[in-house]
Amino acid sequence: MKPNSKILIIAGSDSSGGAGIQADIKTVTALGCYAMTAITAVTSQNTTGIKSIVGINPKEIFNQIVFSCKDIRPDAIKIGMLHSSDVIKMVIKALDFIKVKKIVLDPVMVAKGGAQLIDGKAIQLLKLNLIKKVSLITPNIPEAEILTKTKIITREDMIYAAYKLIGLGAKNVLIKGGHLKHKNVVDILINTKDIKIFKSKRYKTKNTHGTGCTLSSAVTTFISCGKTVKKSCELGVKYVNSAIKSNPKYGKGHGPINHLTSLKINRKFK
Repeated sequence: MKPNSKILIIAGSDSSGGAGIQADIKTVTALGCYAMTAITAVTSQNTTGIKSIVGINPKEIFNQIVFSCKDIRPDAIKIGMLHSSDVIKMVIKALDFIKVKKIVLDPVMVAKGGAQLIDGKAIQLLKLNLIKKVSLITPNIPEAEILTKTKIITREDMIYAAYKLIGLGAKNVLIKGGHLKHKNVVDILINTKDIKIFKSKRYKTKNTHGTGCTLSSAVTTFISCGKTVKKSCELGVKYVNSAIKSNPKYGKGHGPINHLTSLKINRKFK
């Protein structure tokens, strides 16, 4: 089977395999595409929490991005954990150099267990500089609250926060509603022309580690194959929902979801 597209993932490593660059590679592969990587940090973690985070030298992150893309040009880029302002500056420099148009940013800020993964200076740089350069940003509720300084309790709050991100220069915003205590999970996609609400069944499980990384990678994969942002988000949500439902129940804490869940991609269908 030949891969449908090529995707560069810029993100941190998760030694437990449930989130981060490991989840990204599994998702891209399960959906029939080819994954390249630029690792921004190495974490020692398992399903119960994070033991340590070691950042990769920003110059080496730049080298990973540029050198890989010189040889194999990606159809799309997914960006995950960027833990410092120096890393963000270097990633922006690399993006300006390689000039790939389809970019999805998952603004990873807080781990499932609550650990802070990014500092204040980096958050400001992400808000003021990086958001404008991407096609889609996919914050969860806590991340959207940090980025917009808005408390999100209702669906209307999600929409308000999304428009604040549009005001900062975002082209498309997918706010993930899994943190809200509703019967169904509601994810909302917003741009200047449209609002699309995706409803999914909520499964009672603690095994949701890596859902955010997986969703953004799935959406990037569908976008890389020529689908619209709206259709890509719809299919990405379906993929993650199926992966949560069929989770393998690994670990003593927040276990991983099942990345082997697969949705067939038809390049012609948009």
